[in-house]
Amino acid sequence: MTSLLNAIDTPLQLRQLERKQLLTLAEELRVFLIDSVAKTGGHLASNLGVVELTIALHYVFNTPDDRLVWDVGHQTYPHKILTGRREAMQSLRKPKGIAGFPRRSESEYDTFGTGHSSTSISAALGMAVAAKKAGIERRAIAIIGDGAMTAGMAFEGLNNAGSMDANLLVILNDNDMSISNNVGALNNYLTKLLSSRFYNTVRSSGKKVLSTMPHMMEFAKRAEEHVKGMVLPGTLFEEFGFNYIGPIDGHNIDSLIDTLENIKKLKGPQFLHIVTQKGKGFLPAEDNPNKFHGIGKFDPYSGDVIANSSKKTYTQVFGDWLVDMADQDEHLVAITPAMCDGSSLNAFATKYPERYFDVGIAEQHALTFAAGMACDGLKPVVAIYSTFLQRAYDQLIHDIALQNLPVLLAIDRAGLVGADGPTHAGSFDLSFLRCIPNIVIMAPSDENECRQMLYTGFRYNGVSAVRYPRGSGTGVAIQQKMRAIPIGTSEIRRHSTKTNTKEKIAILSFGSMLSACLKVGEELDATVVNMRFVKPIDQSIIEKLAHDHTLIVTVEENSLMGGAGSAVLETLQAIQNKNSCQIKTLCLGLPDQFIEHGDHETMLAECGLDSEGIASTIAKLIT
Repeated sequence: MTSLLNAIDTPLQLRQLERKQLLTLAEELRVFLIDSVAKTGGHLASNLGVVELTIALHYVFNTPDDRLVWDVGHQTYPHKILTGRREAMQSLRKPKGIAGFPRRSESEYDTFGTGHSSTSISAALGMAVAAKKAGIERRAIAIIGDGAMTAGMAFEGLNNAGSMDANLLVILNDNDMSISNNVGALNNYLTKLLSSRFYNTVRSSGKKVLSTMPHMMEFAKRAEEHVKGMVLPGTLFEEFGFNYIGPIDGHNIDSLIDTLENIKKLKGPQFLHIVTQKGKGFLPAEDNPNKFHGIGKFDPYSGDVIANSSKKTYTQVFGDWLVDMADQDEHLVAITPAMCDGSSLNAFATKYPERYFDVGIAEQHALTFAAGMACDGLKPVVAIYSTFLQRAYDQLIHDIALQNLPVLLAIDRAGLVGADGPTHAGSFDLSFLRCIPNIVIMAPSDENECRQMLYTGFRYNGVSAVRYPRGSGTGVAIQQKMRAIPIGTSEIRRHSTKTNTKEKIAILSFGSMLSACLKVGEELDATVVNMRFVKPIDQSIIEKLAHDHTLIVTVEENSLMGGAGSAVLETLQAIQNKNSCQIKTLCLGLPDQFIEHGDHETMLAECGLDSEGIASTIAKLIT
């Protein structure tokens, strides 16, 4: 039997199919998706949930002229497959392969890059306004789902869009039944009716007639809202100024196409609510959509994950510490912006449900919420990815640091994150954190140090942050007994044996770079210091090294601009101004560019941050 999917390289070819063929195409697309992600890893459950929607959108709308903005961007695998990247899926998230998120540079069908969530309505509104200004008949469609509707930015976009007459369609992909479970034959019928041109023409004409009779107009408006409110959950979106349609079954292609065809004829802001199932068509993902949200390589038949390492990850170390610390202190509360699994909070949530707070994709709220808790005696721990902390920068400064509140930030995914690429890399946290007053910043060199630093930060009576990388460390033994590390102290992990001060090198390692630095230290007979604290930085050790070494090298997995190396240079400048000592310096870190996705170790090597790269750069400077 000829494969329909293999014959489609563009949506134009998809639109040439008969509608009755689309069910077969959906089945083929779902099988291909499971098999493909099983080999590469990636986001599976959310993509299985949008197979029919993706087909319907490209079937009805004239893409890429009509703009599709996907949100969150990790649900675009079916979109990529249908827009000429089917064969490239084998390179998904691999070096020089296609990205796991939409990228404008990758395809004309990727109209907007969406790595973080809740941006689609604002972006699509901008596109709709641009089309109107240019006099172009074009649709801008924001597809928002997988929790993205919980963020404030989505509602800011709705609020602005509802006051305009731009041709914007917002599709809410409700994949966890969080808003409504009113899906069925009657509801699909009502939705088809309410999206029809006939209904909307009668509605508009009625408004014109009744506008001359204010009392009747108000009565009719209230009556319509009352009737729609009885059968449809769209009052909120109607109040924003949208014409609400739905909810409908997001896996019923015929219903989707009929509704989208009707909406295509309407003017102004439209809101379509569909309900889908995460993991649809793959039983392991249906049963456990969180596990298959972001998954490594797995068996496409059983769903069993192919394990890569038996060592504990830093994230697991945090999860274990959190439960242990909560056992000791009843004031500890944990907050996450929709990353319970990713931040390893499941055990804590199960054991202490009344002290666990998932605020949804609302990073700004998460930090101010923590600040309020800290004001009244609780001790909040905010588990947040480095890349998502960027979204709450104002709240960190104004609501936490300015008031010097005891909040601990457990910052996961610091540094490069491998396959997820630049949208999710934690390349900038040291730079944007260290300029904030009242904050203590720690970077552990291994898993055990991570545990002790979390304890240190929790006990500190002020703002503190522990930033740790994705994945596992060196596999060191983890001491269950917790001890506080003196604030602002480093430790010398290797002493140079050279007696001639003019030949001595000191390598200052920050965080996870210590293992590579120790290898370089052995090769070059250099002093190696595990700095531990980025702020306050250990000025005494820097001053000592400046007097008996000729070269100080800093190494960090963070942007060079404004990072830990900059902190060392600032300290050395003060020392040199005071003591007139001169010393060479070399700062190594991430370059001033967005680093593409790929294997983490390879990415570090390309940045010159593996042991060979560090040693080579130092050797060039001293020879």
